[in-house]
Amino acid sequence: MNLADLNTVAQAMVVPGKGILAADESSGTIAKRFDVIGVTSTEESRRDYREMLFRASDAMTKYISGVILYDETIWQNARDGTPLVKLIEQAGAIPGIKVDEGTQPLPGCPGELVTVGLDKLAERLKKYYAQGARFAKWRAVIDINAAGGIPSMTAIGVNAHALGRYAALCQAAQIVPIVEPEVLMDGDHDIERCFDVTSRVLNVTFQELRKQRVALEGMILKPNMAIAGKKSTKKASVEEVAEKTVRMLKACVPAAVPGIAFLSGGQSDEEATAHLDAMNRIGNLPWKLTFSYGRALQSAPQKAWSGKAENVVAGQRALTHRAQMNSLATKGEWKADLEKKAA
Repeated sequence: MNLADLNTVAQAMVVPGKGILAADESSGTIAKRFDVIGVTSTEESRRDYREMLFRASDAMTKYISGVILYDETIWQNARDGTPLVKLIEQAGAIPGIKVDEGTQPLPGCPGELVTVGLDKLAERLKKYYAQGARFAKWRAVIDINAAGGIPSMTAIGVNAHALGRYAALCQAAQIVPIVEPEVLMDGDHDIERCFDVTSRVLNVTFQELRKQRVALEGMILKPNMAIAGKKSTKKASVEEVAEKTVRMLKACVPAAVPGIAFLSGGQSDEEATAHLDAMNRIGNLPWKLTFSYGRALQSAPQKAWSGKAENVVAGQRALTHRAQMNSLATKGEWKADLEKKAA
């Protein structure tokens, strides 16, 4: 492991003004997104859509530091034969790869899940590196309820152990791991419950990372924000989400970690941007705070594109706008009236 090189990549992934485009939806997930816009999900349509994103030159060169790819995508070529990985590299962004293989029910813990995919991961990482990937992502799914009991310490521990093992394997393969322990925001829990559970998850995750000798300088954290569940009747303000999230991270995340790239987790486009902006306005942070958004970057371009070749430019324009808004948020310079002007 060359830690200096890993750190160089990690720092480039979280450089102020840029963030990560999460374009790693599984074939099943992107099919659901395509259903919404009336597009049939095929290998060709998925390729065309992602090629549209990666050829959005303003977005990719100015605001995107890296792209998380799905296994299918990293091997695909554009219509003109150019590997999609090369399009990303030519834009000055870093190709990455989602390496977990989804979730399975966790035995003995009803309603809870464990992420799988460690078998033969070392072999897969070598192939991904040869294809151009310089970072990877593994998502642990942590469910939460308002009453307590979920998540269990078993679910937290098992998923944290897998994250640690994955991260160690990545660094051995000279690939920067994005460590993603996601506490879901689907329930009726309030922000305090999310704060408590996410703090516990982060603490256990970093214990595992240390046990498995992961170099914190050569990784990126991708957490959820401290935020109330979608079904909660107690919604928190933008300022409260920012304050509680920063307080939580300062208590749990070592300063050695180069950066934190948030997931959007089902927030609306503008909510995800506003929360990131408010956190960066707090200032005096030991790590860079940026975005690693999927839906919050792609929802608008998907609708604008709608599977039609004549809409490619409109789709790219929509991506560029959302990427620019989040770029401003990484520097604490976003304003809501910029959204209104674009609308």
